[in-house]
Amino acid sequence: MAQQVFAWGYNNCGQVGSGSTANQPTPRKVTNCLHIKRVVSIACGQTSSMAVLDNGEVYGWGYNGNGQLGLGNNGNQLTPVRVAALHSVCVNQIVCGYAHTLALTDEGLLYAWGANTYGQLGTGNKNNLLSPAHIMVEKERVVEIAACHSAHTSAAKTQGGHVYMWGQCRGQSVTLPHLTHFSSTDDVFACFATPAVTWRLLSVEHEDFLTVAESLKKEFDSPETADLKFRIDGKYIHVHKAVLKIRCEHFRSMFQSYWNEDMKEVIEIDQFSYPVYRAFLQYLYTDAVDLPPEDAIGLLDLATSYCENRLKKLCQHIIKRGITVENAFSLFSAAVRYDAESLNEWAFGSLKFCVYVHFLEVKNHIIRL
Repeated sequence: MAQQVFAWGYNNCGQVGSGSTANQPTPRKVTNCLHIKRVVSIACGQTSSMAVLDNGEVYGWGYNGNGQLGLGNNGNQLTPVRVAALHSVCVNQIVCGYAHTLALTDEGLLYAWGANTYGQLGTGNKNNLLSPAHIMVEKERVVEIAACHSAHTSAAKTQGGHVYMWGQCRGQSVTLPHLTHFSSTDDVFACFATPAVTWRLLSVEHEDFLTVAESLKKEFDSPETADLKFRIDGKYIHVHKAVLKIRCEHFRSMFQSYWNEDMKEVIEIDQFSYPVYRAFLQYLYTDAVDLPPEDAIGLLDLATSYCENRLKKLCQHIIKRGITVENAFSLFSAAVRYDAESLNEWAFGSLKFCVYVHFLEVKNHIIRL
């Protein structure tokens, strides 16, 4: 049974395929050379129409001022005409942009023709084509093509899942297929086409998307983006003044225009060790501290000096978790020195417990002797 084409509507250029330019208010069968033939796919440009038959033949009719019918000329056609230039290939998909056409063969080859003002044909230039031309997409087999009648943008998806776009892109012209991070050709038109078009929910996030917190963490100690370096024990730590000023009152005061530090690109630090100061700066980027209890004592000293109360609490928590018989006395001394009340009480209790445990160990050792 033949699969027939019906058309209706505005017909100023013969896009209805009725043999005239009279508007067609109701559906009318497109006959002539499509009569009794099996049509498997149709596509419409702004004022042109295309059809693909089950044997891979392609027909076009309507406006052809830019060569979008692929007939080798730019004369309008009031009835369907076969695209003879594609006689040696079998086309299984066809799509139309505003005034250009793309065709995909059963072998995964892409052809394009018609208007090329924005590079929408993907030929590397902006010259219109009156006949189909083979378009290379990184030597990959193309499995899907897309265009939109309201846009001058083209898209294709390869067998490897890569999505390419070319043509009009937010006011720019992309004349060769350009690899995107999308997984669907639909997203190309939602993001790049003018006007933007989509028929489903759009996701613009991709695998490399980072949150603000993740981005800050990633840029800590990054020479590429930093505008300031701290030098401690001969080692450098790369940071960003803006982040430090936002996160720490000490640095907000330091980087005033009338302070010498505001003009420096390298600031020397000699009152704290490299691991401690690095942990402090990293805390400003991540809100987290990763230090052993012994180094946390030095960070507690820094937090006290810089009036970083939340950091003091984090240090106290680290120290509490790390108290042992060997370090109990030094940690208790640190608690007293830095006026850490909660840590003071905890350390004192732990110190007594550790002393008691140590006493039992000594006692048992003496008994064994």
